Amino acid sequence: PKSVHLRSRGSSMLAPRVMLTVAATVAAALPRATAFAPSPALAGMQHARVGLRGRMGLAPHSWGRVAPGPRAQGVRMVATEPEAKTEEVQPSPDFKFNMEDITGVCKRRGFIFQSSEIYQGFAGFYDYGPLGVEMKNNIKKIWWRDMVHRRDDMVGLDSSIIASPSIWKSSGHIDGFSDPMVDCKVSKLRYRADQLFYGKVELADGEVLGYVSLLESGTMQEEADKAATKMKKKLAKQGDLKPVILAEVADCPEDELALVPSPATGEPGSLTPPRAFNLMFQTQVGAMSDASSTAYLRPETAQGIFVNFKNVQQTSRTKIPFGIAQIGKAFRNEITPRNFIFRSREFEQMEIEYFIAPEDDVWPVEHKKWLDKCLSWLVDIGIKPELIDVDVHAPDKLAHYARACTDVAFKFPFGRSELLGVAARGNFDLSAHAEGSGKKIEYNCEETKRKYVPHVIEPS
Repeated sequence: PKSVHLRSRGSSMLAPRVMLTVAATVAAALPRATAFAPSPALAGMQHARVGLRGRMGLAPHSWGRVAPGPRAQGVRMVATEPEAKTEEVQPSPDFKFNMEDITGVCKRRGFIFQSSEIYQGFAGFYDYGPLGVEMKNNIKKIWWRDMVHRRDDMVGLDSSIIASPSIWKSSGHIDGFSDPMVDCKVSKLRYRADQLFYGKVELADGEVLGYVSLLESGTMQEEADKAATKMKKKLAKQGDLKPVILAEVADCPEDELALVPSPATGEPGSLTPPRAFNLMFQTQVGAMSDASSTAYLRPETAQGIFVNFKNVQQTSRTKIPFGIAQIGKAFRNEITPRNFIFRSREFEQMEIEYFIAPEDDVWPVEHKKWLDKCLSWLVDIGIKPELIDVDVHAPDKLAHYARACTDVAFKFPFGRSELLGVAARGNFDLSAHAEGSGKKIEYNCEETKRKYVPHVIEPS
């Protein structure tokens, strides 16, 4: 193919150069990852401009400046023109991604490293390498561009990571932001009880052979059936097995829990009853180290938006409906961090609180709009539609304040799990902070001459 030579006009072209380099390196690093790619490899400049604009965050002001004048000085890059006909390479139906492949590539190519690796690592924390930080920043730039800069009804915020503990008291995080936890009394390992599953191994005639336990995964039903067959063979039993019905250890009756083995040792009766474990990281603020100085690293970015609602609304003179967007670090002391960066203890959120009128006919429409927007955005940045679908939360699974919640799930190598969520939160948060602070948090509608507490749609 013919070469296309690009010259940069100083530092203003640095971002496109970096992004082209990232795209080329990622393509080289993941040659078999075509199942995740929406189109053939970026080869030509026209293809690169379109693809990078959608996936790698090419700044809008630089789209028209990829071919500067003949006197331009700086670094020269080489790209190739596409062939006349290019067919998308389809992966073998027998090929499957696994986490070892992905983590290995991320380490070798400089995307993601285990934090504190030279000190044997630190569970649940990761460092982003030269290419990883570029990719992550590109995703954030695209999101901010599409969700904030290209909308007239959206403004941004960057709130502090540590704030008054009263915020977390009012929001319910201090009392209720917890996961059920069980301990293995023999191995001293801890597990989230809602991610640890158990099942009864039973013959068709009703004879109970024992129980199996295993951690949540996309293949846990197959693993449970294999474990049941192995148990039957070990006990030299005859007859057909009933299907193993799996349930969370969090819901296991205490008398039955004594029969469930620990996944670490296989010994029945070694798991403790589930108990609540608060996920917030504590720290001390100031010179004193007592209860009065206790503060928390924020477990989510949303509360910083809610407590700043009046400041933002009055200074930006926004009218409902409008949203406040934020990208920032959050921290959760996960009991069992796992699946690489999917469940870590330090991570970044891209979150929106979209404030709407309180009428009952408003929130379903806005909730649907934001769900459609989030789905289309994921496809636009390069995720194949067949890899994502939605989970609508049943009414009995909703938080007490929520009117609706829909998760967008992604088919990860370790199984199907949540990628983002769109929730209708009602007016719970603003009302809770108004009560906790003693200050009114209302919106004054000039058109209808009334004041009300707005309701919220939260894409997160």
